[in-house]
Amino acid sequence: MTIDDRALEEAMANLMTTAPPSLAPGVLAEVGLADRYAYLDSPIGPLVVAWNGLGVSTVEAAIDDAAFETSHRALTGRRTIRSDRLPEALERAIRRRLGGDRRVRIDLDLRGHTEFERDVWHKALEIPRGEVRPYGWVAAEIGRPRAVRAVGTALGHNPVPLIVPCHRVVRSDGTIGQYSLGGPENKRTILATEGLDPDRLESEARAGIRFVGSDTTGAVCLPTCHNAKRITVAHRVPFRSLSAALAAGYRTCRVCRPGSGALAA
Repeated sequence: MTIDDRALEEAMANLMTTAPPSLAPGVLAEVGLADRYAYLDSPIGPLVVAWNGLGVSTVEAAIDDAAFETSHRALTGRRTIRSDRLPEALERAIRRRLGGDRRVRIDLDLRGHTEFERDVWHKALEIPRGEVRPYGWVAAEIGRPRAVRAVGTALGHNPVPLIVPCHRVVRSDGTIGQYSLGGPENKRTILATEGLDPDRLESEARAGIRFVGSDTTGAVCLPTCHNAKRITVAHRVPFRSLSAALAAGYRTCRVCRPGSGALAA
């Protein structure tokens, strides 16, 4: 070895340094082998949001760190790393989504879930803010009209509620139904913040009003469709069934597609 070679080797040795303890967990989270998590305020209180390089993996009601880390690892097999806050871009995107912007992109990590579950959740993403659809509508829209109960189960297993708005899906009889993120009262609270009146919604359902027609446009909608909301009282025609509306000469709304839920309504 020449003097120059020895000098170069010594110089290279001096460049070596110990990696910071945070490097390995950060790399694991970036490639989806671990998750970071932080807290986010919401209309129903603080939430825990977990994410990794593939996308958001979990949204849950806030519990203590240790309990969340244990339950998350049991569900996903991955460790979690507490962060002070969400990345600014992700927090901004989530808040835009909660504000009704369905165009904002939020990557989701839905590994470990079935194709059917993912189909249900992706369909729920299409429901506009301030509107609801029955389980039967979701089932029919994904080409599984008889899987109404399975749709309800899939929505109950939604790992990212609020981001995927399962609160906008109600029972086929028009009542609010259960909600994985804190029960039906939280579901009512979220719907109310979106401009719906849950009491009126259930009152009309109990009265048998499943569809609403406009005698000026000749279209029939689901009751919370934004087109239905524009119908004035004088021109609002309630129907108990879609078949009754069609028999009266009404056509189905192209926006809310009430025919998709007719089998279960």
